[in-house]
Amino acid sequence: MNIKNFKLNTKIIAFGLASVLLYSCGDPKPTEGETGDDLADTDTVKAVALNVGGELFSVPSPMQTAILIQKSGVAYDKAILNAGNKNGQYASDYTKSLNLGIYGADLGYVSMYNQTQDAIGYLSAVKNLADKLGVSAAFDQSTMKRINDNISNKDSMLMLVGIAYRASDAYLKTNKRTEISSLILTGGWIESMHFSVMAYNKKPTDEIKYRIAEQKQALGSIVRLIKSHNLPDAAELVTQLEDLSKIYEGITTKYNFVEPTTDEVKKTTYINSTTEITISKEQIEQIAAKVLAIRDKIINAKS
Repeated sequence: MNIKNFKLNTKIIAFGLASVLLYSCGDPKPTEGETGDDLADTDTVKAVALNVGGELFSVPSPMQTAILIQKSGVAYDKAILNAGNKNGQYASDYTKSLNLGIYGADLGYVSMYNQTQDAIGYLSAVKNLADKLGVSAAFDQSTMKRINDNISNKDSMLMLVGIAYRASDAYLKTNKRTEISSLILTGGWIESMHFSVMAYNKKPTDEIKYRIAEQKQALGSIVRLIKSHNLPDAAELVTQLEDLSKIYEGITTKYNFVEPTTDEVKKTTYINSTTEITISKEQIEQIAAKVLAIRDKIINAKS
């Protein structure tokens, strides 16, 4: 049976981040005629999960945010991305992993806007850091060829980037390097938050505002995920993320349960419950400032 979320108005938003999608083992191939709307329903853009010590951590995909920003009418802005040619300055596995996550989100962003030339540069940055981290085996020759062959096809690129990152995550899990995978996910989440606050500054829509507000749950997962590995290099990052969590504590939510409805003919169940979120302009400004500080520390690292 299919499950679909009820379409919300601009005053109310349901938490979509509670749903967890495990990385698939398959290798879905993009088909002709796929659109951005089609991609919104694929595993390339949904929440991703990491199992550490028996606990499941759910983190939203940066693609969710990139799609929302593009649909809101915010213009493409390369200036908000981490410069691809900086990838060589990251020396430690810690900084390489976080910035691989950031570059992965950037690659998704430029692909979403169909910026072919920029996509080539970010694909190179991603591949370079993956090589240095020893996860290049996950980016097999066949997948890389398909990415290169479809570099100018937005829909295919988004699908293939998702495939490559699932393969990378599976490789890291198999080789018991979940701390690397955790840092990659964290970097991607931080970059998607950066996209959101920068987009809101340009065009303060309710949709983007609620996307920022609903990250409270994901942030909790990120903090627990990083702390679970007890990484000495991550001590300052954890402190900064916990400071961000304190800002989110002031954001209030109210869950409104409504009985789901089922269309027996279409065999589809519609979830009608909603969650109201209250967030002020001052809180968004505080979140934006803290996200910027965290991101600047990561992308300007030289060790």
